[in-house]
This record gives sequence, structure tokens and C-alpha cells, in this order.
Amino acid sequence: MKPIVYKITVITSLIFAMVACSNDGEVRDLGVTAVKKFYEPDNAKDIVLQSSASATLYFEWEPARAEDSGNVLYEVVFDRTDGDFSDPLFIVASDNNGGTNHATITHKQLNRIAALAGVESAARGALKWTVYSSKGINPVKAGEERTLTLTRLAGFADIPSQLYLAGEGVETGIDLSHALITKKIAEGEFEIYAKLTEGRAFRFVNATSGTPTEYSLSGEKIIEGGTSTVPKTGVYKYYLDFNIGSFTTKEVTNVNLFLNWSQRKIELPYKGFGVWEVTNYTITGLEGNDNSDDRYKFRMESSDGETEWRAVNNDSKPTGNEAYYYMVERTNVEQWTNNQIWKNPATDGWSGKTYDVTFSLNAAAGAYTHNLVIK
Repeated sequence: MKPIVYKITVITSLIFAMVACSNDGEVRDLGVTAVKKFYEPDNAKDIVLQSSASATLYFEWEPARAEDSGNVLYEVVFDRTDGDFSDPLFIVASDNNGGTNHATITHKQLNRIAALAGVESAARGALKWTVYSSKGINPVKAGEERTLTLTRLAGFADIPSQLYLAGEGVETGIDLSHALITKKIAEGEFEIYAKLTEGRAFRFVNATSGTPTEYSLSGEKIIEGGTSTVPKTGVYKYYLDFNIGSFTTKEVTNVNLFLNWSQRKIELPYKGFGVWEVTNYTITGLEGNDNSDDRYKFRMESSDGETEWRAVNNDSKPTGNEAYYYMVERTNVEQWTNNQIWKNPATDGWSGKTYDVTFSLNAAAGAYTHNLVIK
């Protein structure tokens, strides 16, 4: 399929075109000169693209002139090295909606352009660029062309804005509309905690209707198309980074409520959909400080070892705000740490009381959080 060419100067162009019309509809003074000289980047510049959202490449050229002495619009146009710009790969308006003689283009945009030119992920390849000037119609090609060599990001050129886990191996079954949403950590980065069934296929998709783009896992890489399986039924965490095209996974074998002073662990069975929960659990046998100290947190055992889940915010008494119970995973597993949680309401001890405890890593619910109810 022919690549879609993106033009973001359409509205501005129409405005300029209408201004240039006389009362009887006759179009006048729409001529512009061609850009004669390029300033940045240098010809044959070699760029290793970066995944940071702030990584950009600056383009600048000598201004063109308009017959009516008014403003000129500019577009940076990209093509394959053997192309003639008659069917360009990509078009980007200059800064200020096409109104200035320079353009700031992100590395992620350039990565996509390189992919359209046939440069493979993490590979190095060349393309060429030029500038068109206009008053909104009849663009004029610059008198110069330059080449640009790019080393593509290891990840995907088209990064999904959202990601879901689907398939017969997933808790929700094969119905695509019921696929589990993942948690978006950053642009191109997603994670999910979910139970998967041994030998049954699952995949990641970018939508829950229509014909979504599908992804599977191969070695340590994310690939487009296909399905994946797990070697045993269990609860797994998957972290996928489409910026570099790789993933990590671990099997979560246990989640426990951890009482700081007594160091007692209370297991929370897996309930489903990234939630662990114990209900009607009565604590007995604690005395003294073991019983009266209200501080607690959670410990997770997995194929990667043991980690702790503690409050996102600093160690303090409950505030009544939902955010107080938000959780984050930490690798330093110690009896006393920062960001512990305090039982609320404060009581005369843990023992002799019955509790419902819920620990939620469900992405659909938003923040990772927990709830402790004293009955």
C-alpha cells in the first residue's frame, strides 16, 4: 500500500489562498521563489536516532520570496535516494505551522520516515530531503537536495498508543472485545500482570475491535504478527518496550501482606485480572510491639526473586486520600524501609481482628493500589 503522506499545513494554506484572491475570485500574486540554499543539517549527515521524546534534528534554509511580499509556507519533503520527490515518502511542515524557514523534526518521526524508505529496525540507511516553498498552492521545489543517513531505533516505527492482551490463553478468553488493557508506563512502554494458561496462545493487540495490529514475543524481541505461549500456567508480568523492540517477563508465585515489626507474612491468593485478595482472615498470636506497631507493606515472590511493594509517597500516617494507598515496586527488601504504610484506623493491635486485604495491579483500574479493611 502506498504510504500516507502527512500534510499539516492544509488549513493555513487555504487561508493564504483565500487572502490572495480578488473580489471576483481571480487568484493573484501566488508566485514564490525556490529556496536556494540549505543551512542545516549538513549534506550526508550521519545520525544515530535516539528514543527520547526530546531528541530532535534541526533543519534550516534560506528564506524564499513571495511576489506579493507576503508570507511564504515551507514543507520539508523526504524521499528514497533514487526518488525524484514526485511521490515522496513523507512531508513535514516547517515550524510555526509552515510559516518559518526552519523545522524541528523528532527522531521518532525520522525513525518512521526511515522505515518507509525500507531501512530495517536497528539498521543504517540513507534517504534524501529537500524543501518546497509556496503560498499554499503551486509549491516550488528548492534548487538543492541533500542526503541524510540514519541508524534506526531498534524498536518499531509505528508505536501503539495503547496495548491489550488477548487470546485463548488469557483470563478473558478469545473474545477480542474483552482483551485486557495494559498499563502505559511511558510512550511506547507497557506492562501487565495476568494469568496465562500453559500451551494456549496469547498475543498483544493495539485495539479491541476491527482488525488490530498484532504482536507476539520471540526470544527477547517483540515481533509483529504471530502468537506466544507460556511453559506453565501461572501469573506473569510482561513489560514491553516498543521503542527498542524488546520485552521482559517474570512469573509471580506469591504476594504477601508483610507486618513490619513481627515480620509475619499473610498470603494473598490470586483472585484474577491482576488482583490478589484475602477475605475474612483473622490474625492471632501477636503480642507487644509485634501486635501494636501499625506499619505494613507487601512482598512479592517471583522467578526474579523477592521484591517489595510500598507506598508511592513518603512514610507517613494515613491522609484519607486515595493516593496514600498507591503502590510501587522496590528491589531493596528489608524489614525497615521508607514508604511503609500505616494501618487505618489505628487500633490496639493486629491480633484478634478479621481483615479483608486487596492488592491490585489491574491496569484498567488505573493506579496500582491496595485496600485493608478491619471488620
